Amino acid sequence: MTDVVFTVGNVLRGDDGAGPLLAQLLDELPAPGWTVVDGEDVPENHTHYIRTLAPQRLLIVDAADMELAPGEVRLIEQDSVAEQFMVTTHAIPLNFLIDSLRETVPEILFLGIQPQDTSFFAPVTSTVRLSVEAVHDRLVRGEGFDAYETVG
Repeated sequence: MTDVVFTVGNVLRGDDGAGPLLAQLLDELPAPGWTVVDGEDVPENHTHYIRTLAPQRLLIVDAADMELAPGEVRLIEQDSVAEQFMVTTHAIPLNFLIDSLRETVPEILFLGIQPQDTSFFAPVTSTVRLSVEAVHDRLVRGEGFDAYETVG
């Protein structure tokens, strides 16, 4: 049985590409016990595939406006995901997606990365890139997420 990292984000919107960047890093250097699914900016198109994987744990990673310093990483309480923190570039609100997946996935965690610049055609900033690399390192080393504070 595997756990799934489900990344979300739009690579054409600067730091909103944090999730897809993490997916790229995990493709290059996988994390033991984790399967990566890059939901890009249409995560709802990937929920069926996630259900077929039948993960025990799903880690959703996306840019989230938490009014923190750029690059800050936090676990976000599920009930607060859509109403407070989302950089809304997705077709449907992530809380609907989470509610749908909650029917079959026992544990869902949401990891938000504070963006600095989400303007069109901007690159991922170096600050956010470093944060994404740190999340990748933590996954590869098999470390938990208790080091991250929770907001919400």
